Amino acid sequence: MSAFTLADLAEIIASRAASADSSSSYTAKLLADGIERAARKFGEEAIEAVVAALREDDRALTAEAADVLFHLLVVLKARGISLDAVMTELEARTRQSGLEEKAKRGAT
Repeated sequence: MSAFTLADLAEIIASRAASADSSSSYTAKLLADGIERAARKFGEEAIEAVVAALREDDRALTAEAADVLFHLLVVLKARGISLDAVMTELEARTRQSGLEEKAKRGAT
């Protein structure tokens, strides 16, 4: 049995988005509600992940991390950005140290 990947999840999200049946699919409903709703849900899940991390609750952090990844992929789908594009960006960043990459972007 092969491992479940983010690419698998992105395909499921795309499939559910294409079904456009928001009465039976949370994903379709979230996308139908628009980018604002999807982004807000992503933010809520990210905050819940931070709280779980600070509480040192590994089980809760694992669950919240799954929620964050799911909702991030929904936001990307809503904006028409592929997981491949994100992975390409990450790959490009690994060709230099994180500190060098942040300095080039002016990030702190």
